[in-house]
Amino acid sequence: MARWRTIVPGLALGAFSLLVTAQGVGEIVGIGETSGIQGSTPDLSTAPRVSVDRPKPVFPLYMRDKRIHGYRPFQELVDAAPAGSVLKVPPGNYSGPVVVTKPLTIEGGGQVVIDGGDRGTVFSLEADNSVLRGIRLTGSGDNHDTDDSCLDVRGHDNVIENLVIDNCLFGIDLKQSSNSIVRGNKVSSKPFDLGVRGDGIRLWYSNNNLIENNLVTDTRDMVAWYSHRNIYRGNEGRRSRYSIHFMFANNNIVENNKFIDNAVGIYFMYMEGGGARNNVISHATGATGMALGFKEASDIFIEDNEIIYSAVGVGSDLSPFQPDTTIRFKGNRFAYNGIAVQLTSELGGNQLDDNIFEGNLTDVYQGGRGSGDKNKWTGNYFDTYQGFDKDGDGYGDTPHEDYAFADQIWMEIPPARFFKTSPVLELLDFLERLAPITSPELQARDPRPRHLKPQRNAG
Repeated sequence: MARWRTIVPGLALGAFSLLVTAQGVGEIVGIGETSGIQGSTPDLSTAPRVSVDRPKPVFPLYMRDKRIHGYRPFQELVDAAPAGSVLKVPPGNYSGPVVVTKPLTIEGGGQVVIDGGDRGTVFSLEADNSVLRGIRLTGSGDNHDTDDSCLDVRGHDNVIENLVIDNCLFGIDLKQSSNSIVRGNKVSSKPFDLGVRGDGIRLWYSNNNLIENNLVTDTRDMVAWYSHRNIYRGNEGRRSRYSIHFMFANNNIVENNKFIDNAVGIYFMYMEGGGARNNVISHATGATGMALGFKEASDIFIEDNEIIYSAVGVGSDLSPFQPDTTIRFKGNRFAYNGIAVQLTSELGGNQLDDNIFEGNLTDVYQGGRGSGDKNKWTGNYFDTYQGFDKDGDGYGDTPHEDYAFADQIWMEIPPARFFKTSPVLELLDFLERLAPITSPELQARDPRPRHLKPQRNAG
């Protein structure tokens, strides 16, 4: 029988919800313990495969760029290979499109190019238990309506390895594709404006995949929608919009990556469980620059990351969202950011332990008229701390309290942020601290701040 989750209105269950079945109320399930409530029920990874793509048009050879007219169609090699065999492709240039519907291991040895002639999708892998390795895919179309890409992956348990993907709208597009490995690929989009490029690596209803050691540059985003328990490890992303954008995607892990010169580093939207550790996120600048973003996310850990030279280090909106859950920041370094931690529409629930704050223009911005004491700060290092350590235990003798004086002007009137470090506001801030005219607002309070900067374990 069909099963679904719901929260019973008016029923005080704390961190739990009722699992409701066609037979009535079933067991109680903890929020955030597995894949959470949000986004977990529309999981099609084990459902019978249905068409998830808009039908893609077929372009005859004469409609494709003339550069490929003399190339041998790669489809001929695929059709001739027995299912389950290893196809070692002779070096050379081949024409697309290619559709693989049987398990194959296709080895290009880094000397094979498949060119789509600037029309449609270049390669579609629709089989399970297959390997695609050492091939350059290039020349997709530029149609967003049909998601023109270099590689569509629609099967499970596949290995996509050491590909070079360029001059394609979308790079690697996994839909309902689980338990696969995407490793060691170099992906870039077409030379379009940022907003009209395609995504470098995209997951849609795809679970338990390993996305590892890929270089993604000059694309739009890496995205994971309705996709759970994936691991992003050792990747590098540059000059794109979102390094990774999660939406209704639970229990994903992002570790040991470098995200540099992107508008946003990692964005957790409607996500529960999982987190990020040992990443370097740098130069997320511009009007929307943000290293880590949270939108109604819950039960996330953020550990041992370097968050540097960004407009905003952490931008959090209504997070944590689920009752009795937390977002935990531990061992991170926030350095040389415009605003290190920005908490808006704040209801509390953030825990910040053993982090380093140095060289930021503003360490904490507590928006939404929230109180700075709703979050827990313990053992953090602030280069702005003005206390002493008389007993020599490495911790300050007095709490570190961060108040907003004249900063309240730009916090409450966003256009005034343009003048944040101007001489006028600096003078007003000095006068406010010297002889306050209005009551300053508490942004954060750490009862036991570190007096000496701790050694970093990552970075």
